[in-house]
Amino acid sequence: MNTYAILAHTQRQRVSDGETVPLLAGCEQAAQVLVLVWPQLGDFDSLEYAWWLQREAETLHQQNIAVRAVGIGDRASGQKFCAYTGFASEHLLVDETAALHRDLGLYQGLTLKPPGLNPGQAAWLNLMLMCAGMASPGTLREVLRGYTGDRRAPQLIGDDEVVKAGPLPPLTGKAFNLVGGSGFQRPIELATLRLRNMTEVLSHWSTYVSNAAYLTQRGGTFLFDGDGDLLYEHRDRGILGFAATMANPLAFLADHVPVTNIL
Repeated sequence: MNTYAILAHTQRQRVSDGETVPLLAGCEQAAQVLVLVWPQLGDFDSLEYAWWLQREAETLHQQNIAVRAVGIGDRASGQKFCAYTGFASEHLLVDETAALHRDLGLYQGLTLKPPGLNPGQAAWLNLMLMCAGMASPGTLREVLRGYTGDRRAPQLIGDDEVVKAGPLPPLTGKAFNLVGGSGFQRPIELATLRLRNMTEVLSHWSTYVSNAAYLTQRGGTFLFDGDGDLLYEHRDRGILGFAATMANPLAFLADHVPVTNIL
């Protein structure tokens, strides 16, 4: 089965009402269908990807691009995720055992099985090693980019927007101008947003991560036209590697969606 056929035959629990429904239900009239297969819903990548989608939600709506996502977790994970990110709960399905990820052949991440550790403990060890760059190309570089800034990336926090991240005092976007200017991703700006995500997840860990055995599983992005033909795909190869262009994760849409002002 090709990728579209696998997704079209997939049914999972929908977060909004708990019903088991086809993943692509309601996408029949869309010009394009963007399917996100996310790692754990408490994963850095899932939360950050959802943030970018919310940033561009109006543009996606105007261009009739249907968005559907599947994340590893249970319904409670999904509800918490949607409440925090603003992602539409009717468009998020949950997969407790990462079965869809395996069906699609997505990268499982590091899978060392040290003796004496149960699957959850082994997954934690593997996750820590991946965060250190092992079997996770680009992760350390991407972490560093979050601290040093990136003039290729847009400004992430509005001048009047207030951000509360962990132990840091509330910051406005103007505060980041002091260390880098404005109009692009300033030093520390992305790291601050990631700290906010980390604080959220660690504060509600047992809700976000219902089964730690799948901590290292990575995800993928798939864009189809209205006929189900694959226009674009990205298969994650490491942590913080959910896009080919991390400076602007949705930049690929410009090559496939006939708009003049997207992103």
